[in-house]
Amino acid sequence: MQDKNISIKTPEYVSLQFQPAGLGSRALAFMIDQVIMIVLSIIVLLLAFASMAALESLMIGAPPAVPIAIAIILIFLINVGYFLVLEYYTGGRTVGKKVLKIRVIQDNGHSITLLSSFIRNFMRLIDSLPTSYLLGILMIFFHPDHKRLGDVVAGTLVVHERGKQKVKKESKLDLEIARRGITKDDIAVDEWAIKSLGSKEWKLLKVYSDRFCQLPTGERWEFTNKMAKVLFEKIGLVYEGKSIEELENTLLALYLRMREEWEYDL
Repeated sequence: MQDKNISIKTPEYVSLQFQPAGLGSRALAFMIDQVIMIVLSIIVLLLAFASMAALESLMIGAPPAVPIAIAIILIFLINVGYFLVLEYYTGGRTVGKKVLKIRVIQDNGHSITLLSSFIRNFMRLIDSLPTSYLLGILMIFFHPDHKRLGDVVAGTLVVHERGKQKVKKESKLDLEIARRGITKDDIAVDEWAIKSLGSKEWKLLKVYSDRFCQLPTGERWEFTNKMAKVLFEKIGLVYEGKSIEELENTLLALYLRMREEWEYDL
């Protein structure tokens, strides 16, 4: 039976519809991720044994337990960090979730934060009790939104990715961005800096982009200067010495970058 959609109202007062991911898709995604982690752990162990053999052949006096100790630490980091890092840096999608076309979001409809990802993955320790994720399985099965305990505590939700929407008519802004040849990769800022921008910055950037093609040139340039001064400092970009066109292009590239996480097709 198909799950009914749930409605989420974002802090921007936009109503969104999502279909929660059920036990089957979540379990399969988890198994895919587990296989990947097992393969990575085996590779680490093989490299550790190869390092021990190399040290012995070179007759280096390093303790043979050192490569194994390093391997144990790396395997621990893989098992602890796999879900945390991928969910945060790839918009709530591990490899398994990406294959099954599901993702983790916050209860308010926005992308998962680092703190939320940490909490939900830390709670795996409890969800895995008493054995084989029994508690987590029961929670997902009986919870109306298919949440395990980690999702309840972290305020997160696993949902199905939306299918391709019917093609919308391109807006004036889309046409202007295409004319300038701007892409989201044109802004040389790392993902950590982008993640530091929140809903306040997105609202400012959204207002800027919505009015970009409507304002007279002089007013648009003045607006661009104000926006660049506010946003560039937050993400470590240099403001001084750039032309108006360079500032505009950078702001539009930032808009494309942030739009993936903050704007939804309704």
